Amino acid sequence: MSWNPRALPDQSGRTFVVTGANAGLGYFTSEQLAGAGAHVVLACRNPAKVAAAIAAIRGRVPGASVSALALDVADLASVRSAADRMLEFPQLDGLILNAGIVHPPQDRSVSLDGAELVLATNYTGHFLLTSLVLPVLQRTPGSRVVSLGSMISRLMDSSLDDLQLEVTYNNWKAYAQSKIAMQVFGFELDRRLRAAGQGGPHGVQSLVSHPGYSISGLTPGIRGVNEVSRSKRFADTLQGFIGAQGKGAGAWPTVRAAIDPSAVGGQYYGPRFLTRGAPALQHPTRTSLDRGIAEHLFTRTEALVDAPFALPA
Repeated sequence: MSWNPRALPDQSGRTFVVTGANAGLGYFTSEQLAGAGAHVVLACRNPAKVAAAIAAIRGRVPGASVSALALDVADLASVRSAADRMLEFPQLDGLILNAGIVHPPQDRSVSLDGAELVLATNYTGHFLLTSLVLPVLQRTPGSRVVSLGSMISRLMDSSLDDLQLEVTYNNWKAYAQSKIAMQVFGFELDRRLRAAGQGGPHGVQSLVSHPGYSISGLTPGIRGVNEVSRSKRFADTLQGFIGAQGKGAGAWPTVRAAIDPSAVGGQYYGPRFLTRGAPALQHPTRTSLDRGIAEHLFTRTEALVDAPFALPA
């Protein structure tokens, strides 16, 4: 079906949680969902930044229904605490797994739980969060999980054999494999839900999206959310000539995956022209769909988070 990201279908009465929602893609995903009438929970680790984001949404979207939830995806104790809160929600129509490190550190770091930091932030925390909140997703007909991947999966590949990168750490390798892991996770989750009879249009559906090449300097300035220096805005404007776009447009594929009535589990959305453009169905990489890689990834991730990924009966 045709899709207009500037005229979204009404989402009144629906609830979405967006991780890492205080800035960047997460902020614009939240603003767009709130603009369509949804109640949006901004799940973030920094109270001051999430307060600024909520104030910005309310200022830009009259009557917006938004709230905050404390969540640091790189801290498994924080993930468990946030999941406990989410399990108390009367419904959860969409879980948007957006939080992440976009500019990975030059030197390897680890999370409080001992996982490589980029992997922990971009992937393992989301793995645990999703597994813990499946009960509230399951009792919400037509709920969706949207995992945020990246077009870097087309530029770099990994079989995800060395998740911790203890010897071979490279900042972009760490970022690439964390995003490949998110894509593998999203597609495997949908397969598992279907196999258990819990997927499909009336169950929980898992989709994957990527934002193309979305950068801050092409994004509207918003106080406390997106404040860009003149030099960066100039440099990023030049990148617009080679295919970059703003983060508002970068959020479009995620929003479409979350609310398009015609979207189904297992689909992959991104900009029509790969780096930019209207949101459209895309073809994921072979690695992203590899069931052997997915099985191995789930097993090793369960060890990292010290919890099984078990679908509730």
